Amino acid sequence: MKTVIENLKKNNMEVYAVSTKEEVVPLLEQLLTKGATVAVGGSKTLDEAEVLPFLRNGNYIFLDRYTAGLTRPEIEEIFKKSFFADAYIASANAVTEQGEIFNVDGNGNRVAAILYGPEKVYLVVGKNKIVKNLDEAVKRLRETAAPLNTKRLSCDTYCEKKGVCVAQNSDAAHMTEGCGGAGRICCDYTVMAYQRKPGRITVILVDEPLGF
Repeated sequence: MKTVIENLKKNNMEVYAVSTKEEVVPLLEQLLTKGATVAVGGSKTLDEAEVLPFLRNGNYIFLDRYTAGLTRPEIEEIFKKSFFADAYIASANAVTEQGEIFNVDGNGNRVAAILYGPEKVYLVVGKNKIVKNLDEAVKRLRETAAPLNTKRLSCDTYCEKKGVCVAQNSDAAHMTEGCGGAGRICCDYTVMAYQRKPGRITVILVDEPLGF
């Protein structure tokens, strides 16, 4: 954890370390400005840390992609408006010991907003997502994150049925290799290292497992 924190800071990211998921919301309350426009990326981590109920408390203009009854075009409009949010909150698929943030998306809206647009980005990351390097990040995606997320989202994919990526057992498989199904969620791969804008990215590391 200490090494990860040091290297994230070297990459111009702010870092906070907390012991439990119960400390995430009080920290966000300190970091967010009341009245700010806030959006979120899809995340089991945010669910487990009770971030969504906190954002619905009336203190923020919450671009709530999970509002009941939204049509797909309305959800897509929220995705676009998220680029103009004051703050964007999400998680990461993995964080390397070198201080790199690894993310993979199906639609690309989450990684796009993390990379560019919102004034501030807060990434809540459990210790289970810390890996040694990018090779381990890809391995974690194929063995853990993708299979569990396809089950959560009821996607018709090989990994949803078999519990592991179709490419995982291939020694020659490159980073983006996988299935070709319409339900595939591993489409857009990003790796964030040194940031030109100091402090735009804030990583909240939680010293317990959170999310996929």
